[in-house]
Amino acid sequence: MTTSILALVFLLAAAPPAAKELAPTIYQIPVPPKPDFTALDWLIGNWAGTTLERQNPIEVRLSVSYDLDRQVMLFRGETSVPAGKTSPAINESWLGILAPAVGGTDFRLRTFSTTGFITLYRVSVEGPEVRFNPEGGEQPPPGWLFRTIIKRTAPQEFLETVQAAPPSKSFFDYYTARLSRLPTPEKPKSPPPAPEKPKTPPHAP
Repeated sequence: MTTSILALVFLLAAAPPAAKELAPTIYQIPVPPKPDFTALDWLIGNWAGTTLERQNPIEVRLSVSYDLDRQVMLFRGETSVPAGKTSPAINESWLGILAPAVGGTDFRLRTFSTTGFITLYRVSVEGPEVRFNPEGGEQPPPGWLFRTIIKRTAPQEFLETVQAAPPSKSFFDYYTARLSRLPTPEKPKSPPPAPEKPKTPPHAP
């Protein structure tokens, strides 16, 4: 027992300190370049409008903003369809996260809806048009396909055409809406500072 302890002490004394043996290891993860959203930058803001050539117009709202230090674009939309003679009213809200597609110049938009559907779209820019083509998703509408074309018609205006394809059928135009940019709400002004109270003169002794 004593011999083993002496041998262990001898080995520890002969070994150099770990701090002198090993240099500190520095790990660095290369960060990819920031996405280029130049082709979609004009969409940033809040938009609202109604459908064209319908007795009961559909109301459409869209809000687009940057997030995560401009790594993604957030899309928030609302569609309000009034009730018809044979169909109930529909109010749908959805949230989408857009990021560049891997290895290409297009983008991918994953949307989450109050209906429970989760759909993936490939987004491409062709001149003044932005096309959203379906590419499946975790929970797309079973059998149905939807695609959207946004066409910029003026600096503060665009047309949104939504097309639908029933199971095993061709696409048809579901609606076309004209949306205009909403004015940016003004920031509330800070209240003016309260006037200083007059100082009370000292009382005479």
